[in-house]
Amino acid sequence: MRYLFFFFLLLSLSSYTKEITRIWLNHNSNTPDTICINWISDEAGSSEVFFASNNEKPQKISVEGNVSLHSVSVPLSSNAEVYRYSVKTNKQQSKTFTFKSYNSNNLRIAVVANWQTNKKLDSLKKDDVHLLLTAGDNIPNLHSQCGNGVKDCVKPYIKLIDRYPELFATTPFMPILGNHDKEIHPRGKKPPAYNVYDVDATSYRKFFTLPDDEWKWSLRFRGFDLQILALDLNHTSDFGNNWQTCHDFSVSSKQYIWYKSLMSSSTSKFKVTLLNEKSGIVKRLAKGAWKKEFEKGSLVVSGFGYFAERSEENGLKYINTSLGGTGAPYKDSQSKFFKSSDNYFLMEFDKTEKTMKASLKDLSGAKLDSFLQE
Repeated sequence: MRYLFFFFLLLSLSSYTKEITRIWLNHNSNTPDTICINWISDEAGSSEVFFASNNEKPQKISVEGNVSLHSVSVPLSSNAEVYRYSVKTNKQQSKTFTFKSYNSNNLRIAVVANWQTNKKLDSLKKDDVHLLLTAGDNIPNLHSQCGNGVKDCVKPYIKLIDRYPELFATTPFMPILGNHDKEIHPRGKKPPAYNVYDVDATSYRKFFTLPDDEWKWSLRFRGFDLQILALDLNHTSDFGNNWQTCHDFSVSSKQYIWYKSLMSSSTSKFKVTLLNEKSGIVKRLAKGAWKKEFEKGSLVVSGFGYFAERSEENGLKYINTSLGGTGAPYKDSQSKFFKSSDNYFLMEFDKTEKTMKASLKDLSGAKLDSFLQE
C-alpha cells in the first residue's frame, strides 16, 4: 500500500510539473520593437516570462489571470544579438529557448504556403531565418477537428505548432489568411444555405497575436528599408455568396483604403505584399485598382497555387510559393519561371547595400529560381 501511495504521488508530481512545449512567437505591433511570446499550458493559471538579451540576467514579466492560452508582450533591445527566454504557468515551465535579433546587417525571411501536410523543413531551418511568414492556408480546415460551424476552436493551429515545436519557439512567425484557415463547414459542390467560411477568422485571431486587425496587418523594418503588408484576398470569385472567404475588396472597402494609404505613404524601398489569390485574378480586381497599388511595391507573394512561379508585369514580380507544389498548374500569362515542386520563398536583405536577394527553393534547399533587387 505504501509503495502504491508513492507511485501515485510520483505520478501526480510528474503531471504537475509537465514541461510546456507549445510555444510560438509573433509581433503584435507595426514595428518589431516587441515580441509576443505565446504558449499553451495544460493547467490554467497566470503567465510568466523569463527574458534576457545577450548574456544579461533574465528579467521576469508577469501577467495575472487564469488562462491556458497565454500571450505576453516583451520589449526588444536596440543592441541585442540574441535573446533567451522561458515561460511558466504555475508549476509548468518550458526549457530555455533563443531567437535572433534584427540588429545585424542581414535579414533573412522565409515565406511558406499551403501548410496542410507535415512537410520536412530541414532546409528552411538551415537557412537560419530571422522571420517566418506565410502566404495563407496554414491548416487544412477547422471543421474536421472542431465540428461543423465551430468558429473559435484552435485545435488545428495547436496541431501545426506540435509539428514543428522547435521552429515556432525560436523563430517569430507572421501568418496570413487563406480560405482553409476559415473553413468551418465542408465546402461541397455548390454554395449551401449557410456560410461555409468564417470570414472574421475567429479562431485564427484568437490564436495569433498580430498587428492592426490581424486578418490584415503590416510590419516595417526601418533599418532594412522594408515594409510587409498582409491582405485577406482569397477565392475572390466567391464574394457575395455562401462560399465567401475573404473581406470586401472593393475600392470603398476598409481593406483597400488601408492598403492604398500605406502604399502611398510608405517611404520604404522594398514593399512586399502577401496574399492568397491567383496573380492573374488580383490584377483585375476592382477594375485594376489593386494592380495600380501593387505596382507601387516590389513584390506580391501568393500561396494560391500548388507550384513555384515567378511572373512579371510592368516591372513588378509576382511570386507563387507552396510547400505542396505538385498540384494543378495554373500558369500565369506573364510567367517567367514555373516548376511543379514543393517549395518555399526566401528573401535576404542587406542593410548596408540596401539590396534584396530572393529565391524560390525546393525542400532539399536547391535554388529553383533567384533574382536580385537593388
